[in-house]
Formats: sequence, C-alpha cells, structure tokens
Amino acid sequence: MSLGSLAFIPAPPFDTIGPFRLYGLMIALGVLASVALARRRWAARGNDPEQISSIALWAVPAGLIGARIYHVITDYDRLYCGTPNCERSLFPGAFEIWNGGLGIPGGIIVGVAVGVYVGYRMGIDWRDCIDAAIPGLPLAQAIGRLGNYFNQELFGRPTTVPWALKVDPKGGFLDGYVPGFETYHPTFAYELIWNLGVVGVLLWIDSKRRLGKGKILGLYVALYFLGRLWIEAMRSDTATKVFGLRVNIWTSIIGIAIGTVIVLWKGPLRSKAATAEALAVEPFVFDAVAQTVPVGDEPVDTTSDDPEGDGDPTVGPEGEDGPEEADGATLPEP
Repeated sequence: MSLGSLAFIPAPPFDTIGPFRLYGLMIALGVLASVALARRRWAARGNDPEQISSIALWAVPAGLIGARIYHVITDYDRLYCGTPNCERSLFPGAFEIWNGGLGIPGGIIVGVAVGVYVGYRMGIDWRDCIDAAIPGLPLAQAIGRLGNYFNQELFGRPTTVPWALKVDPKGGFLDGYVPGFETYHPTFAYELIWNLGVVGVLLWIDSKRRLGKGKILGLYVALYFLGRLWIEAMRSDTATKVFGLRVNIWTSIIGIAIGTVIVLWKGPLRSKAATAEALAVEPFVFDAVAQTVPVGDEPVDTTSDDPEGDGDPTVGPEGEDGPEEADGATLPEP
C-alpha cells in the first residue's frame, strides 16, 4: 500500500555540501543566529555585546556536550551497548556526532548552567543575561531541526496529509520507516515551527519588561517542552521507554513542571517601578571616542604644530617666542 501520492515535502536530494554534512552546518548556523540575537538584545539593555561572545565560547560547546551525553545515556541500551545487542559500541559511537543524536534537554541543562557560571565569574547579573540570551535558544533549535531533514530522521507516523514528508531509504535502513509507506508526518518541521513561535512569544513578552528578571528561562522551558510533549507522541522512530512511554515524554512533563515553578516562584511579575526602570535603559553604544573623552571636552591633537590651537605655531610651552635652539644658541635676527 502506497501513501506517497500526496507528498508535499520531497525527500532531501543530498545531505552534504562538499566535505560538510548539512546536519552539522544547520547546527552551526543555528548557533551563529542565536549568538547574534543575544548580542543584539544584550546591547539593547546597555551592555557590551562582546560579553555575550565571551560567554558563548564556553556555553555553546558545553551545550553540545550536554546534548550528546543526554542522547547517549537515554539511548545506551538501544544504540551504544555494543554489538550484537546494539547497533554500535560506546567507543567510538558516542563521539560520532555527525550521525545525529543530540538530546536538547541535556543541551539546555549544561549549556545554561555553564553560561550562568561564566557570566557570574565575569561579574554579570545572570538574570539579566538570561533574559537577553534565552530567546536565541529556540531560534537555534529551529534552525538545527533542518539538519534532521537532511539526515532523514525524527519523522513521525505514516500519513497522507498534504504537507507529508516523503522518505527515501535509498536501499538502507531508516529508523521509523515502514515498508510500503512513503509519506510521514514531518515532526522535525512541527518542532521547527513551534520553536519559531516560542521565539516570537518570548520576544513579545520580554519587550514589556513585566516578567520578573530571569523568569523568561522558566517560560522558555515550559513552552518548549509543551510543544515537545505532543510532537514526541507523534514520532515513530525507536526510543527508550519508561513505563510504556517514550523517555522524552517523561522529560517533557518534568520540564513543563520545572518551567512553571521557575515562573511562579516568588511571583512572576516585576513591580511597576522596576518595569519603568528596565524600559528606560539606554542601549549600549560602542564609541571609543565617547568612552575616553569627557562630555564637553574636545580631543587634543598632539601631532599638530599648533598644540595651543591659537593659530601661532611658534608659540609653545617653551616660551613666548618659541623654543630655543640647542646649546643655548638663539635664532638669527632677520
């Protein structure tokens, strides 16, 4: 039985560009977009955007490591316990990131924790930094989900909806593929769209400055896992199960609860005075002259022949009639 006649999204024609896998390139583009958005938002709050770049140098690799560790742990009994019971062994399988396998929950936990710690060591208010940086996370996740398309992974159950995804195993094995069915729910695309919606909600709510400092972290966690909950239930690929449910469904339920607690803990909103103060912050302006010269003073050109600025290059700090020559000699009279 074929369900491919209504396919809307074609199977990817290729998965590499030159020596680069598109899966990895999508993740890299997501990281760059996330950091760029965070820098812009941090500058709008009156802070130096270079601080975000410094934090990202630690937080991004930590997030990727955390995401990989989460994946390996939750899929160890299925993928990494060694042949013949599993597809591959822990070493080197755990390090073959180009084959896919990043668990977003682990990336959130480790990446955010390291980012907060680095910001603290830099003397930055971690709650302000969280408010600026968090909307970039679902943006990175949305772009990164395009990598799942090129890897032909994380699709859902067979379907005939007009926006169905055509899957082409090309003679190989694809987890979740059912022989005789060609089109599937593009669950990675559902998550992409959901994440972009989360970005919009976070940006809009934060623009009002009514949510308490740092609370946007809880809102993001709750919203992301709310979407992940229903999307995860649509996936057909093999997954570790706990009490009959996919492990990421349990993770989503826990994430929604934790995010809700973060938002509600000690009240979700700022005072009106704190909101007004936050809205009144002037954006950061990177201007070397403005930073080094007091307001109202003019910079002095020390290379000019007229350091006093009065139009007489012969009058200087050595005397009224100009500098004397060496060895006490005076200038000849005309």
